[in-house]
Amino acid sequence: MQLNFDYMLEVIKKVSVEAGAAIMEVYNNCEDMQVEYKEGNMPLTAADKAANAIIVACLKKEFPTYAILSEEKKDNLDRLHNDYCFIVDPLDGTKEFIKRNGQFTVNIALSYKHESVLGVIYVPVTQELYYAAKGQGAYLEVDGKVTKLAVSDRTEDLRVVMSSSHGCEQMDQLMEKYQLTNFVSMGSSLKGCVIAKGDAEVYYRYNPTMEWDTAAMQCIVEEAGAIFMQMDETPMRYNRENSLNDKGFYIINCEKNHLTL
Repeated sequence: MQLNFDYMLEVIKKVSVEAGAAIMEVYNNCEDMQVEYKEGNMPLTAADKAANAIIVACLKKEFPTYAILSEEKKDNLDRLHNDYCFIVDPLDGTKEFIKRNGQFTVNIALSYKHESVLGVIYVPVTQELYYAAKGQGAYLEVDGKVTKLAVSDRTEDLRVVMSSSHGCEQMDQLMEKYQLTNFVSMGSSLKGCVIAKGDAEVYYRYNPTMEWDTAAMQCIVEEAGAIFMQMDETPMRYNRENSLNDKGFYIINCEKNHLTL
C-alpha cells in the first residue's frame, strides 16, 4: 500500500473545515433547518446536504479513482470492486444539530481493502480537528496547535461514554453488573474522540450504527492506543455490501477494561 497520507490528510482536513463552515451557516442563520425524514425516520437537514456536496465534489476532484460511500449520496455498489473507498458522514449527529447542543461532527475516512486507514473528524462548533493515519498516530488540532492523542491508563472508576440520543437495555445491564457510575454523555463520533484524548475509558454500543458513523472514529481511537472491536470480538470491516454495523462495537482504553454481559 503506497499512500501519501500527508497530502491526503491536508486535503481532507481542509474540506472538513469547509463543510463545517457550511453546516454552521445553517446552524447560526436558519431558523428553518429544512428538516426532512429519510427511511427509518432519520432526519436530514439543509446542512447535511450542503456539507455532502462540498465533500463529495472535493474527493471526486482530488482522488478520482477512489470510491465514495456517503450517508447522503446514492450508493453505487461498484465501490465493492475498489480497494480504496472514502466513507463519509457529512453531518454526524443530525439529531444533536437539530437540538442545537453543538455535539455534531464531520466524519471522513479512507478504507483500504476493508480496513480504516485514515480518519478525520471535525467539530464545527468548537473548531476541533481530530485526525489519524495508520501507523502515524492520532492528533488534535485547535487554533493551529497540534497535540498528539493518547488514551488514559485508568483501570478504576472508569469513565463511561454514553450516547445522548440512543439508550438500550444491554447498556443498562452492563452498568448494573459493573456498578458503573461515572458517565460522560456525548453525541456523534465525539464519543470516540473523548476516549482518544484520555477523557474517558469505555464506550459500548449495542445498537446498530452505519459504516460512516464509525470508520473515521475507529482509525483515530486505534492510533491513540484504544481497542476497537465488534461485540463478537471480530474486527470491523468497511466498504461492505451491507453498510449496517449490526453486531455493535466497543472501544476501550486497554484490555483490562473489557466488560462483558
